[in-house]
Amino acid sequence: MSYGMALALLGAGLAAFLAGIGSAVGISIAGRSATGVLSEKPERYGQMFVMVVLPGTQGFYGFLGAFIVMLQMNFFGGGLAEEVSVKLGLQILAACLPVGIAGLFSAIQQGKVCAGGILMAAKRPEMAFKAGVVYAVMVEIYAILGLLVTLFILWFGISWPQAVTAAASA
Repeated sequence: MSYGMALALLGAGLAAFLAGIGSAVGISIAGRSATGVLSEKPERYGQMFVMVVLPGTQGFYGFLGAFIVMLQMNFFGGGLAEEVSVKLGLQILAACLPVGIAGLFSAIQQGKVCAGGILMAAKRPEMAFKAGVVYAVMVEIYAILGLLVTLFILWFGISWPQAVTAAASA
């Protein structure tokens, strides 16, 4: 495997892992608050569930960024792209950083916002959507922007080499 290919796959891995770590931490923050509330008010499970799972979306965004890289490199098609230069590998690595880093930090912060919303909804259930979910979605916007930057760079900012197929190499 070339250095360029290794850099490209490192970028894909970082997109998925950083955003996934952020989601895991964010969900755990919100989940701890929800379990405390549910121990006394189990009927509020539906309200709590939405706010606990919201920080998990960033992990999906990171996975999507990594998946696009692997598709563009024909990772699943039987033949990897032609030799990936170090320059191209660095471009792919850099393209994957926005979704990974934005996902990492926004998921953790979103978990904190959701935890606050959960605690508030325990006392004022009518505010669960207004303050809990809406405020959490405001944080989500920055993860979406990181995903969009990554996708725009991958789709429009990189000249991808043609894939090597078994038929072409025979």
